[in-house]
Formats: sequence, C-alpha cells, structure tokens
Amino acid sequence: MSSIRLENVSKVYAGGTIKSVDNVNLEIKDKEFVVLVGPSGCGKSTTLRMVAGLEEMSEGKIWIGDRLVNDVPAKDRDIAMVFQNYALYPHMTVFENMAFGLKLRHYPKAEIIKRVHEAAEILNIHRYLDRRPRQLSGGEHQRVALGRAIVRKPKVFLFDEPLSNLDAKMRVTMRAEIHRLRTRLQTTFIYVTHDQTEAMTMGDRIVVMKSGVIQQCAEPMTIYDKPANKFVASFIGTPPINLMRGPILKKDKKYYFDEGKFRVKLVDEMNDRIAPYVGKEVVFGIRSEDVYDKLYVSEASVDNTVRVTCEVVEPLGSDVYLYLNSGKNNFIARVGAHNRPEVNRDMEVVFDMRKGHFFDPETDATII
Repeated sequence: MSSIRLENVSKVYAGGTIKSVDNVNLEIKDKEFVVLVGPSGCGKSTTLRMVAGLEEMSEGKIWIGDRLVNDVPAKDRDIAMVFQNYALYPHMTVFENMAFGLKLRHYPKAEIIKRVHEAAEILNIHRYLDRRPRQLSGGEHQRVALGRAIVRKPKVFLFDEPLSNLDAKMRVTMRAEIHRLRTRLQTTFIYVTHDQTEAMTMGDRIVVMKSGVIQQCAEPMTIYDKPANKFVASFIGTPPINLMRGPILKKDKKYYFDEGKFRVKLVDEMNDRIAPYVGKEVVFGIRSEDVYDKLYVSEASVDNTVRVTCEVVEPLGSDVYLYLNSGKNNFIARVGAHNRPEVNRDMEVVFDMRKGHFFDPETDATII
C-alpha cells in the first residue's frame, strides 16, 4: 500500500510566529495522482518536503501506507522526489546519475544496469546514457531526473514544480510523458505546481492552498464548477473568473444582481440561497466562456443581456478574448474564432446565469 495520510500537520518558522503550513489534513489513496496548487508561498512545497522527510514538522503526523514516518529519515521512507532544478551531478554521465541512488543502497551491479536500462527505455533516453548533463536539453534533463526516480521503484513519487524551467511547448510534452509514466508505473504521485493548467490536466484530485491552509480538495471539474470560495474560483481558470460587486435586489418575486451599470436576473434555482442577501452587497463571478456575444445567441432574455464597450479583441487561434467595459467594471468574454467585433464600439453580451457564482464579500465563501 502506498497511500499517504497527513493529520493536523503544521510547519512554524521564526520562533513560532509564521505558519508556513497550518493544520493540514489530507488523505491520498493508493495509486492516486494528487496535485497541490497555489500561489508562491502558500505552503505546497513545504508540505511536499515534510512528506519526503526533507523538512521537519512542527506538529502532526504523516503516514505512508500503514507506517507512521514522523521519525523515519528521508532515505528510509521509500519515496522518490523530482526537483525543480533536476539536481543532476554535472561530472557524471546520464547512466551514472540514474544509478547513483542504487549504488548508495548497495544494489548488485547487474540489478543496477537492468533498472537503469528499463527506465531509459520507458523515457526514450537510452541513447543519452553516455552523455553528461551539459550535453542535454531542458526536456532531456527532466527525463533523466524522472529516470533517476523510476529506478528506485518507490512507493510514492513526489514532484516539486518539475516543469517550471521548461518552455511552453516542452511543458505540454512533459505533461503527457508524466501521464504515460503514471499509467505504466501504477503508483502514488504527489505533484506540486503553481500552474493551474497543470493542476487541471494532470490530477485525479486538486488540493488548492493559500497561506498554508487547504481551501478546497476535489476533482478538477468540481473545483472549476463548484469552487468553495472566491479565492479558488479566481485562482483556477484561464483567463481568471470575472468578479464584480453589487447588491441583490428583489422585485415581483424575482432576484437580480445590480452591478450599477446593468442588472441581471438570477435563475429561479438560486432564489432560496440568495434570499438572505437581499439589499446586501455580494460578489458576482462569471467565467469568460459563459459570456456570449448576443449576435450569436439564438434566444436571449433582456434579463441577462448587458450593454458594454469592446475595448480589446485578442485572437488566440481557436478562441478570441474580448476585453469589455460596462462603464463600471472590466471583464473578459472568451468566444469562438469567428467572432471579431469592432474595437471601441458598443455591443451586447449575454450572461449564462446558470453558470454564475455568488460569494459573501466578508467571508469570501461561496453562496451559490
């Protein structure tokens, strides 16, 4: 079993005044791929390093399988870690880099050769075994670092922002490589990143962290469609969710969000949960793909049609981003490639209010 369990895990720095990780409780199933994501300084890498045994906990317990590992040294935890900077020895060949950990553990020479060649075959780097790191590209460096982890055949793989030093195209390639690797090895992966695209495309579950605290832990599309709070909603998604403040109004048993320059009607299913906020300010959020150009909507109610000025048109191949201004708020619509309205001209857009989100302005918690 290579499940992992963190119970009330905290890390305190600077004489007990700074909590890098604050009371984290998390259970990761055997063979699950879990991604820790959040902005710089949120505690995700510290959490990973505590699982690895490279960082000492201030409080809590960590279990790997049925074994409590609080006092177990990193080398005895049966984990393998891939770092952001790859940490390859420049004076060693690729073969020697991959074999180094096995030599330290006194594996027989024949077993070392077998494991290195098996890993090299999996990662398609067998032709580089005699080269040194300076003769490799960034993507090849990453494959060698993965190979060095694979040869160990550990219970758990830990990845600390392993793709952050690669260019955009190579990151896409390496994401696919890690997917294939996960399928082939059938073991537990914990992956740390600040890139929400990596989180959405790679994880069975995503753990969103902020200021050392877990904000939400769920499957990627649950995180996207049903964020627990405003931070999760704004951190996950490209471009970020559109947010605007205004009061909730009620008229003729219908509920409306009043932005100041426009008013949109909530769908009836939202009425019970929004009713306590009538006359109060809330934060309304809607994702860019849920804002449509009215010209391309066959049926649009006046209750969710908004007049705006299109200030920027940004074509991105399959999509076009429209940067819109209501006179009070700026927001973005993501539309199809065929849609190119004139810049600095007024237009009408339609909000898909079934996809709208509402947040409490004081607690940031999700209302709907």
